[in-house]
Amino acid sequence: MVVLRILRYDPAEDGRPAFREYEIDAIPGMTILDALIHIKENVDPSLTFRRSCRSAICGSCAVTANGKNLLACNTQLSDLKKKRIVLEPLPGFPILRDLAVDWGPFFDSYRAIKPYLITKSPSPEKERIQSQEIRKKYDDAAKCIMCSACTSSCPVIWTDGSYLGPAALTKVWRFVADDRDEATEERLALVNNEKGVWRCHTIFRCSDSCPKDIDTAGCLEFLRRMVVWYSLTGRV
Repeated sequence: MVVLRILRYDPAEDGRPAFREYEIDAIPGMTILDALIHIKENVDPSLTFRRSCRSAICGSCAVTANGKNLLACNTQLSDLKKKRIVLEPLPGFPILRDLAVDWGPFFDSYRAIKPYLITKSPSPEKERIQSQEIRKKYDDAAKCIMCSACTSSCPVIWTDGSYLGPAALTKVWRFVADDRDEATEERLALVNNEKGVWRCHTIFRCSDSCPKDIDTAGCLEFLRRMVVWYSLTGRV
C-alpha cells in the first residue's frame, strides 16, 4: 500500500490549499499518473491534473513529487522508494485547480524569444543543408519538451516574473547554435539584460529537474559566452 498525499485547491471554493491523503494498492510498474487516474476514476472524481500522451513527449503531466519536479507518466511509484508520496503542483505558477497550474507566464516567455527558425536570405531550391557536427551542438537543447519542470524549479522565477527562465533561454541557445538561423544578433540582444542570461544564478536546479536530462545550465552558460563575445567584438 502507498499513501499519496496530494495538495488540493479550488480557488473558487477553498480559502487556501490543503493536503488530502489517498491510500492505494500499488501494483508493480504503476506510475504516478496511473495512480492519479486510479484515484480519479475510483475514489475521487473531483481530483484535477493534466495528462495527454502518457509517453513523456507532451510534458503536460509535470508535477512535484516529494520535492522534485518530474513527469508523472514516466515515474513509477517504486522509483520514489517511499510509502508516502507528496504530490504538489509545479511551484512558481498560479494554481488553477489541484495539480493543474496556469502556464500562461511560461508560454509568454517562450513566445517572446521567437522559438522558430528566422531566415533572411533567399530560400534554397530544396532545403537548408546542415552538417552533422553543427546539429550535435544543439542536440541537447533540441530535446526540450516544454514541460516547464526546469523553469518552475528555478528560485529566481519564484520571485521575479520578468525573468525569461531556463526553458526559454535554452530555446534561444538552440537557435543561436543553429547555423541555418539568421537572427543571432537579434536573439543575443534579446537576452543580454537582467531578465535574460544575467538573471541566472547558476544554481543547477534546472538541469537536475529536467526529465530529458538536458544540461540546461550548460546551455545557458554557452549562451552567456556568446553574449559576452558579441558584446566585446561585435561578431557572432
